[in-house]
Amino acid sequence: MAGSTGRKTVSVSRGLIMLCETCFDQVVNEKLPDARNFVSNPEALFDTICLGCTDINRPLIDDMLGSSE
Repeated sequence: MAGSTGRKTVSVSRGLIMLCETCFDQVVNEKLPDARNFVSNPEALFDTICLGCTDINRPLIDDMLGSSE
């Protein structure tokens, strides 16, 4: 699994989501983060990011989505 080198972050209600450069650019182009780099619509964020970014952030994503695992 890839490390966090070269990753950029956006804030969500439960912490920071690490994103690859491509996903970060796409999230910014979709205008999901505000001026403070906070994403108030995490579902849209999760639908936008790639599988690699989803895997790296799996514990946080599961926590935010209320996973029962």
